[in-house]
Amino acid sequence: MLKAGVLGAGHLGKIHLKLLQQSQRYELVGFYDPSAENAKKVANEFGYTSFDSVKELIDAVDVIDIVTPTLSHFECAKMAIEKGCHIFIEKPITNTVIEAEAIKTLASQKHVHGQVGHVERFNPAFTAAKDMISNPMFIESHRLAEFNPRGTDVPVVLDLMIHDIDIILNVVNSPVVDVHASGVSVISETPDIANARIVFENGCVANLTASRISMKNMRKARFFQKDAYISVDFLEKKSEIVRMKDAPEHPDEFAMILQNAEGVKKQIYFDNPEVIPNNAILDELETFADAIENDTVPVVTLDHGTEALRIARQIIDCFDN
Repeated sequence: MLKAGVLGAGHLGKIHLKLLQQSQRYELVGFYDPSAENAKKVANEFGYTSFDSVKELIDAVDVIDIVTPTLSHFECAKMAIEKGCHIFIEKPITNTVIEAEAIKTLASQKHVHGQVGHVERFNPAFTAAKDMISNPMFIESHRLAEFNPRGTDVPVVLDLMIHDIDIILNVVNSPVVDVHASGVSVISETPDIANARIVFENGCVANLTASRISMKNMRKARFFQKDAYISVDFLEKKSEIVRMKDAPEHPDEFAMILQNAEGVKKQIYFDNPEVIPNNAILDELETFADAIENDTVPVVTLDHGTEALRIARQIIDCFDN
């Protein structure tokens, strides 16, 4: 079993602690939290071992799980990698692209594995539909959340939209050539609502909207490609595939047939892939254990995390122009 330690025992950190303790792939050694009061509370309530410093925890483990505020990701990851620890690092990978590139370089030099916590890659609704997504040419995503002070230290792009940026980069096999965006600060000092348009070299266009001051929660993405439409509801854990195929000469009387202006007839087929329930955070942690033990490439690499951050930063830069 891999000895693991968690940096940060806030809301998400406590979830990681619980799952690492449950996992058969890791031995949870303990955690470090900079708030002595919170560290004592978590240790007393759950029985986890609290360490007195980041260095002490790093020295005691094989894997460091970084669940700290974004601004501290770089320093935590750097310390861990220099000690030869594998790193699981929550999204976004770091605060700046320069920091992310430095982490990638250092991890390569030290021959350690790194995975970024883009958890929606493990959402069962997405994994059920992913193989159906092939060369999408238009993508629309909406990620709306009710206001929560946690996370407002960074723009909504880094807090919420980056999930969809990562998903879109994962399914569009083409370089980004243009980015346009606008953002509005309503409650926070940084934008709370943002819309971005990402254009790819192959002609695909993605339109992303994120808000953290919505009246309701929504996490949906729609992928449009030739003869197919794929809808993924990350919140409700549902997927729908709508396909169009040439209509048979004698269709079933209940078949849905569309005819275009040229007289070409298409039959509509609906498919709801089986969505197998899972714990996405546990899955991402355990696939990272697989990558370490088998010396294979993690599902969400440091490269992936860096590219998602690069596009996110391009979007944020648009707000100032």
